[in-house]
Amino acid sequence: MISAQQALTRLREGNRRFATGHSLRDDLIRSALGSAASGIQRPFAIILGCSDSRVPAEMVFDQGIGDLFVIRVAGNIVAPSQIGSVEFAAEQFGTRLVVVLGHSGCGAIQATLEEIRHPVSDRSPNLRAIVDRIRPVVEPLLDNRRGHDSEAVHEQAVRANIRHSADALRHGSSLLEQMVEHDGLKIVGAEYSLTSGKVDFLD
Repeated sequence: MISAQQALTRLREGNRRFATGHSLRDDLIRSALGSAASGIQRPFAIILGCSDSRVPAEMVFDQGIGDLFVIRVAGNIVAPSQIGSVEFAAEQFGTRLVVVLGHSGCGAIQATLEEIRHPVSDRSPNLRAIVDRIRPVVEPLLDNRRGHDSEAVHEQAVRANIRHSADALRHGSSLLEQMVEHDGLKIVGAEYSLTSGKVDFLD
């Protein structure tokens, strides 16, 4: 088991390789195939990321098969199933770093902002469940930024939602709280830029 800080350093280095076009991905995959075949998982980081097809965590962090335990959901929201998945990986594999990975241009954030500005009555209840988890985080930003640049509001909303999800993991589970307090578990937020390929760690 590696520490949260070691895992964070490894992710930063991997993202640097990815963003600068020096990926080791093919080598990482080849070296990981044997380990994967053994049936043993040893992910060094847990990534709760958005389902957006442009943000594949393994590529963004230039990691191979078995390196990351990835949970993806639109808007990188936190619901009981996501908390349970993080608990499972942290407890089962001893993984000590959790990263909530949001990204620029997030469609779930945009849908929520549009819903607040122009409510739709016939939205699917399943889609509404996602919007309803994001709404309390971003609604105050609209109240405070009337008449301001909508792109700036979107950027602020993305970061506010990432921080909210990270906080929900820290305080939404007594098991995770205990691991943070006593076992070296670290939960951080991060934002991936669709234009630069770089990940900015917020915490």
